[in-house]
Amino acid sequence: MRVLVVDDEKRLAQTLRVGLEAEGFAVDVAHDGTDGLWLARENAYEVIVLDLMLPGINGYQVCATLRAEKDWTPILMLTAKDGEWDQVEGLDTGADDYLTKPYSFPVLVARLRAVARRGARERPTQIEAGDLRLDPAARRVWRGDTEIELTAREFSLLAFLARHPGDVVSKRQILDAVWDVDFEGDPNIVEVYIRHLRNKIDRPFGREAIQTLRGAGYRLAGNGG
Repeated sequence: MRVLVVDDEKRLAQTLRVGLEAEGFAVDVAHDGTDGLWLARENAYEVIVLDLMLPGINGYQVCATLRAEKDWTPILMLTAKDGEWDQVEGLDTGADDYLTKPYSFPVLVARLRAVARRGARERPTQIEAGDLRLDPAARRVWRGDTEIELTAREFSLLAFLARHPGDVVSKRQILDAVWDVDFEGDPNIVEVYIRHLRNKIDRPFGREAIQTLRGAGYRLAGNGG
């Protein structure tokens, strides 16, 4: 299995290279984002191990650029940035997995093999349903060419529905995913936010994308309306 490691910590990158080669991997190494992006474009890799804080081009930009070019090589982000929003941004940018430093080498190897098994499947960084388009990393949404302003909660709700196009999702599923698994407030808050979304993404455009199935839940029409 051929792997590209992009990390500006040269000692760590060399240690990682030696360890992976001992596990049977063929390893190329780059120490900045510019060289890493060039190698990723020029060679076929089963997996890319990508740091975030890189000279030249940071890891987020490397990942986003490859995905924009429809390069679906699995990417595992390996970084000291351990904030939950760092992980969210990494995954939303198109990464397949996220591991923080310091890390367990056996766990790293297991995750590399896991993402490699899944293969280079197409995973667009934007979500589309008809002419409704969402960019989770930038938290932006458009209906056709018109950008729509949403609050953070409204966007999270719409993104959850858009990731399950045509599927009926219950109020409980929405609360668990968009609010919190331990949410104990009034569950009718979901109805309030559904109404807000309809007033922004549907009614001004004469659409009925968000559908209510009485007693079951809600769904976003697969064609966006």
